Order: sequence, then C-alpha cells, then structure tokens
Amino acid sequence: MVSLAALEAELDRRFLTLAERETIADLRRQNASLREIGRQLGRPASTIKRELDRRSVDGVYRPYAAQRAWAKSRARPKAAKLAADGPLREFVAAKLAQRWSPEQVCHALVEDFPHDESMRVSTETIYQAIYVQARGGLRREVADALRTGRTRRKPHTSPDQRTSRFVDEMVMICERPAEVEDRAVPGHWEGDLIVGTGSASAIVTLVERSTRYVMLGHLPGGHSAEEVRDVLVPLITTLPDHLRGSLTWDQGCEMAAHKQFTIATGVPVYFCDPHSPWQRGSNENTNGLLRQYFPKGTDLSIHSPADLEHVAQQLNGRPRKTLGWRTPAERLRDLLTTT
Repeated sequence: MVSLAALEAELDRRFLTLAERETIADLRRQNASLREIGRQLGRPASTIKRELDRRSVDGVYRPYAAQRAWAKSRARPKAAKLAADGPLREFVAAKLAQRWSPEQVCHALVEDFPHDESMRVSTETIYQAIYVQARGGLRREVADALRTGRTRRKPHTSPDQRTSRFVDEMVMICERPAEVEDRAVPGHWEGDLIVGTGSASAIVTLVERSTRYVMLGHLPGGHSAEEVRDVLVPLITTLPDHLRGSLTWDQGCEMAAHKQFTIATGVPVYFCDPHSPWQRGSNENTNGLLRQYFPKGTDLSIHSPADLEHVAQQLNGRPRKTLGWRTPAERLRDLLTTT
C-alpha cells in the first residue's frame, strides 16, 4: 500500500506529477496526439508514449493507478553496502587505515578480486560510509585516516552564493558606462599587478584605454590592499580631472581598499568577472611587454622608482599600430593640450 504522502510528495521536475497524469488521461480520451499532449505539458512526445505504454492496463490509461504504480516502484530501500560485516568492509577499512584514498581502494578491489563481483564498491559509497555514520557503518577512527582529517563533508558553494572577498561591495564591469567600452572617451584606466618571485614584491601597472599610456607604481616590500592603495592614489592624482574617469581591475584581494581609493581620488573602480582577463585586454597586453624588462621569477624590489619611470617612458615612446603608428605619449600630450 502506498501512502498519501508518497503520492503527493514534491517531485523533481523530470518526474510526471499526478496533475500531469490526469491531463494525459483527459487529452487521450479526446484523441489528442502524443505530440499535442506533449506540447500542452511541455514534455517530449516520447515521454508521453513511454508513460502510456508502461502504465496502461488493458489499453486503458488510469492516472491514479499510474501514480500509485509509479510511487510504489520508487521505493527500493536496501542496506548500505559497507554497513554489514564481511570481507568487503574489512578490505576497505584496512586500506583506509593505511591512509589510502577511497579512489585508490576502489581500484584496488578490481585488481585484487578481478572475478568477484561482490568485492566491488564505488568511491562515492566509501565516502558515504565515512561521512554518514548511521548509514555507512565505518568507524570514526577510519575517517581520521582521510587526508583532510574532516569527519563531515565540505559542501561546494555555487558561484552566486559565495561570500564576497571585500567588505565594500564590488561594482561589476557590466555596470561600467558604455562610453568606456568603445575607447572614444579618454581617462578610463585598466590596472593590475605584476608580482616578483615568492610574491614578495610587485609593480602596479596602469594603462589608459584610449591612448595606451602606461603608468607604473613601486611596491618593493609587499602588495597588501593598503600598500596598493597608497601607491595608486598619488599615481592617479597626478592626472588632471578629465583623465580620471574610471579604473577597471580584476578581483584580486589587493584591491580590497577600493572604496578608500575612490573616496581619495573620485575615481570609481569596476571589477572584471572571475577568470576574464580579456576584460582588461590593454593591461594584459602591457603586462606582457613589461615582462621584457621584469622577467617572471625575479625580485622586483631591486628596481627603483627611477627604473620604473624609465621603463614607462620607453613603452610610452613606442609607436603603436593601434594608434596609427603614433606613440602613447603623443596621444596623451594631445589630450592635455587640447582640453
């Protein structure tokens, strides 16, 4: 006998509901085609055919009988594979005690017992036995052999549920004004860090989007949010107001003080989407050019502010194809003299 709760339980969308089965019966009595029934329910015609073939009795489809039959077929309770004593459980427990991973245990069973199907267990079943004590039955001491040392599973949070790494809420690049995108209006910058060996030193890199003009900041002793803020503020405030439009950065923790930077300079900060370096394409390209001067894996603290200024002048003095073979310095000078 199937309980009323089982018949009316909330189901996954892929399962037909009682109301849908009633609709199938009604439309079938009206000689509606399988495709028409599927269209009205938002289901493939194959789903309707399979339901009618499987649940009809003597060619007649009865929705309530079909629902009861389906609900009864769902309940297939069985004991967990590792809950009972036996050679399988002993083998798994012994290997876990030797600090084997569940995946290693799973493959070892196939190697050691190639013709014994009773000596098979999936990696997931082993994890279930460890983490769900009442169901799995493996002792907590065995769980301690796992490399993580956890006795409970750590849930994976979906991207839209993750906590922001910044106290002050980020303004994402999708909210950046449209004028920034086409590079027609000057004064919008892209920023990033290039980091030295051991992540002990860094250089702030700023690139203006319309002129490709480069500015560099010195971070010889670290790149905390406060250190980056204290370098960015004087760099940006050397510019006239009409060239302080915006700053686009990735979601690195070095920009945790972005709100303080904006208050000090009046420049809003927009953040790229995760793993989307092309949203700062000019800056990424410039960082590649800078690695000619500051190779990866080297100590960047050995370079003085004067060294950085010299490198910036060299880059700003290079003619660029994207600028019609003019230089970033020439383009910026035009902006400063005409506005």
